[in-house]
Amino acid sequence: MNSSPAWFAIDQCDIHEFAAIVEQPVLPEDYPYASNVEQGVLIYESSAMNAAVGDSEARRLLLSELARALESGPGVVLFRRAFDDDAVLDRATEVFREIIAHEKAAGIAPGDHFAEAGANDRVWNALEKLAVLDPDTFVRYYSNDVLALICEAWLGPRYQVTSQINQVNPGGKAQSPHRDYHLGFQSPKSAEAYPAHVHRLSPALTLQGGIAHGGVPIEAGPTFLLPNSQKYGPGYVASHLPEFRDYSERMAVQIPFAKGDAVFFNPALFHGAGSNRTTGSQRLVNLLQVSSAFGRAMEKVDRRRVVEAIYPSLLAWKQAGATEGALRNAVGASAEGYAFPLDLDANPPEGSDAPGAQADVVLRGLTEEWSPEELAARL
Repeated sequence: MNSSPAWFAIDQCDIHEFAAIVEQPVLPEDYPYASNVEQGVLIYESSAMNAAVGDSEARRLLLSELARALESGPGVVLFRRAFDDDAVLDRATEVFREIIAHEKAAGIAPGDHFAEAGANDRVWNALEKLAVLDPDTFVRYYSNDVLALICEAWLGPRYQVTSQINQVNPGGKAQSPHRDYHLGFQSPKSAEAYPAHVHRLSPALTLQGGIAHGGVPIEAGPTFLLPNSQKYGPGYVASHLPEFRDYSERMAVQIPFAKGDAVFFNPALFHGAGSNRTTGSQRLVNLLQVSSAFGRAMEKVDRRRVVEAIYPSLLAWKQAGATEGALRNAVGASAEGYAFPLDLDANPPEGSDAPGAQADVVLRGLTEEWSPEELAARL
């Protein structure tokens, strides 16, 4: 008989059971592609993974290792210099800060998750805004192989990227320890209403990540992380309890980020933004919530608008010699990768196959070098 609970409730949460899970050691020999383990976090050197990315068998082994690390391992991986094109990174930073300044001037003070509204500078739907304001930078930024690799490892193909800028200013306070999308945004009572299998399923639908747009020393408050905490079943309920938050704040680890580093973790991992104790450092991180094509994304992104904005840049870059893989990465981060929902009278399935998705149309357009006008008509 299955003894697993059908529901998770507040009175089931046991801090001692949680601690026993969290304090399990992370063994380097279990993760041969990682360069080392630092405070329970698996560290990968992005430059050393290039050979694996280009070899189908090695890539499969690496994808398997990364998925295992996020599910049954520490739940978090850090890629050193995942974004190594400083010119692209710097230009993206400029655009993000221009958006912040523009929205502030317009009197917009976006709300924030797990932090006081207005304390930090937030840009919601930064993915679409970057695409429209600077398509060339968008294409090069999101063509990144490491991003595509970790997304595929956790979510499979046809994932959906959303991006939210979080700039923590000097004096900015740490967030409360929390889990994230989907059930992490629910109240305890609401989370209790979902069956236990939904608690286990939810983290498999989303990948959480952050890209450092500058160096983040400890005093600037890099993301604090609690390795292994994603493995605790009632964690979406427990994360609201004071004893679990106190334990998480006491036991969480922080690792300094260099410019271009990218951290990715299971959204069920207890984590949060750290306090910025500097007097002059604005910590800008591009937060990513990447969703399975079978789930729904955190934000409603006008992906047709994004695609039409960046298509001339994609086409020009293809004609200049961009690799097919780089183009696919950029399209994968921008176009709709799932065919449904849509009007099946206008777009009927062919046999047992679903209609083509928006991403298929864009990739065909690039292959056949359609004009932007033709792409718009096809979309």
